[in-house]
Amino acid sequence: MITVRFFAGARAAAGVSEESYPAGLDLTQLIKEIGADRGDGLARVLLSASFLVDGLAWHDRRAPIPAGATVDVLPPFAGG
Repeated sequence: MITVRFFAGARAAAGVSEESYPAGLDLTQLIKEIGADRGDGLARVLLSASFLVDGLAWHDRRAPIPAGATVDVLPPFAGG
């Protein structure tokens, strides 16, 4: 299993702060799974989100996410 943690607007859209998904999915598959589970609002947020896997930016969307990993979903942040 992998743990997916949602932050800021992603957490608001998901309605949860964390959930689990099967290991071995790549980021593209994971995004589809999350969108299917949590609806269109979160699916839109995921289109512009950044993803960290175990604290590191994950740029290869086709690389399998290893078992036991934590994926952080970070929507764009506004500052001021």
